[in-house]
Amino acid sequence: MAEPPPTTAVSSASTVNWEAVQDSPDFRKLRHALRSFVFPVTVAFLVWYFSYVLCAAFARDFMDTKVFGNINIGLLFGLLQFVTTFLIALLYARHMNSKFDPEADQLRDEIEGVV
Repeated sequence: MAEPPPTTAVSSASTVNWEAVQDSPDFRKLRHALRSFVFPVTVAFLVWYFSYVLCAAFARDFMDTKVFGNINIGLLFGLLQFVTTFLIALLYARHMNSKFDPEADQLRDEIEGVV
């Protein structure tokens, strides 16, 4: 029979004034760091994605234009959707690691009373 994991100190979440935390300048700065990346990138990706879908549906001659060999613009746009997705994931991780996570850690430490 395995031993239970060691207990860790749990902060008393019931004593934290969460409305005050949410209204604090640090939390607003944290929320801005998230939204300033997520919203523009989401809009840009959706525009890119729906332009691909609309071109595939209504601009068949354009999408069927040969680039080289049997490779056409439609195939390249489709493959670029995958590239774009991975690029966004990479940029998101870098943005969160550099701007969001340090501020979130600092705010969490303040809430838990570590600082």
